[in-house]
Amino acid sequence: MDETEAKDRLLLAMLPEVAFDGWSLAALRAGARSIGVAEAEAVALFPRGPAGMVQWFSHWADREMLTAVATDEFAAMRTAERLAAAIGARLAVLAPYREAARRAASVLALPQNLPLGMRLLYDTVDAAWYAAGDTATDFNFYSKRALLAGVYGATLVYWFDDRSPESADSLEFLARRLADTMALPRVAQRLRAAADRLPNPLRLLRAAQRR
Repeated sequence: MDETEAKDRLLLAMLPEVAFDGWSLAALRAGARSIGVAEAEAVALFPRGPAGMVQWFSHWADREMLTAVATDEFAAMRTAERLAAAIGARLAVLAPYREAARRAASVLALPQNLPLGMRLLYDTVDAAWYAAGDTATDFNFYSKRALLAGVYGATLVYWFDDRSPESADSLEFLARRLADTMALPRVAQRLRAAADRLPNPLRLLRAAQRR
């Protein structure tokens, strides 16, 4: 068993405990005991404590999301549908561990963990765009991820308290937000086209500096 497999196995063992003990050493110990892993070995797998556990949880969910959408049906969808399916798949992965996901959000909201939270959010939306077939390399690469980050963040907050069957209300919320968001790049494109016909202040500044 390599390190990834060992960490995944321990993560899945401790997730039921996180609902009661949070992302803590107590949850880690309980999970380790349930699968016969020595405490020292468990701690060595997650030396950064709760932040490291949450980071692995998020990356595990991203990997599971990508596995879930690796289908011919997904490949035949339009881009907006692929994004909705990818985010929906991630929510389905998290569904059995909703309380653990909620507590993970609380860990990432701590001031010292805000940079980690931003990186994990980026990783998730980047994975979703990658699955959707995005090939952008210019400004659109970042704007697409920023827009989807807003949609996913809002959907996750809504989903935490959603008790509808199979999170149907959250998926409808997601679809509405995506429909609104997918229209924004077209507006931005028109604005950039109009801006291209105006004097570029940076170009004028560089010209003034050469005088």
